[in-house]
Amino acid sequence: MKPLQVLTSADPAALAAFDQIIDVRSPGEFAQDHLPGAINLPVLDDAQRAEVGTIYVQESRLRANRIGAAHVARNIAHHLETALADQPEGFRPLVYCWRGGQRSNAMATILQRVGWQTAVLDGGYRTYRRWVQARLYDAPCDLDLILLDGDTGSAKTAILAALAQRGVQVVDLEGLACHRGSLFGALSGQPQPDQKGFESQLLAAFDALDPTRPVVVEAESSKIGNRVLPPMLWAAMRKAPRIEVTAPLPERARYLVETYGDITARREALLAILERLPIHPSLRRLTAWREMVDQGAFTDLAEALMAAHYDLAYARERRKSDQPTLASIALDRLDPATLDLAATRILEAIAASRR
Repeated sequence: MKPLQVLTSADPAALAAFDQIIDVRSPGEFAQDHLPGAINLPVLDDAQRAEVGTIYVQESRLRANRIGAAHVARNIAHHLETALADQPEGFRPLVYCWRGGQRSNAMATILQRVGWQTAVLDGGYRTYRRWVQARLYDAPCDLDLILLDGDTGSAKTAILAALAQRGVQVVDLEGLACHRGSLFGALSGQPQPDQKGFESQLLAAFDALDPTRPVVVEAESSKIGNRVLPPMLWAAMRKAPRIEVTAPLPERARYLVETYGDITARREALLAILERLPIHPSLRRLTAWREMVDQGAFTDLAEALMAAHYDLAYARERRKSDQPTLASIALDRLDPATLDLAATRILEAIAASRR
């Protein structure tokens, strides 16, 4: 039997040599973050990992190893009979665990015995994580960024999607962070990814781009919900030119209520957030907002919140910025036809800026 191949790098070129990347960590570890394209075939599930760890600390190393080995053997047998059952003779898997130790070597040794050309990642997930950190924290951002700016409710996310359909390179930061970027952004009920997982998705999105062409991202703060933008990206965004989209306040309020019905559907969560706004509204104003919620006057509420807080906050940030503005696009409506027209005008502005 040939010895196991040991891979020392986790960059995309090295990973591309394998047919499948197998993460043998527990499902909980996998959910936090994993190598791009990896599948999870745990040799110990979350409960088994906790059981073995407890026995190791409270009883004996020998008993923990014996019970752990039994779990590992059964789990690998299950994977061979299910997820790996139809792999051909020339199958080339890469196996990794947390730090390239017993879990990955146990799986890789069996797969090699089967007859597959198997490799393990030296240092495991930690090797990959060091590579991500070096790319996002130690190196400058080499992307040609353009910010899509506009007040709350100006349909920037929809315009980004329309730009992508036209072949423009875009990165949807809010989509990757699973958050709309304000106190109301988490009301969809979808949890945000772990910070490590967010960074992995971000780097994968960057690596799919052509660095010689412009990339449009939405103007954001340095945090999207609880996820923090890497310093290299935030620094590049602070210097990038802007394309601004404007729309009347009533139209933006209408668009928000029409587009984000999940926000209005969760009354108690909505009321709780009103009390946490950074502007600290007076009792009279807060009472008026609560009455709007009770009456279902969500368009009026959206308009009041933007006038009292969000538009003012955006204006303050713009006054502090010296970033150039490539174009300012005024929209009377935020319906699909007008947003389609906005995307066309933005595409023209980007092309003009490159002449």
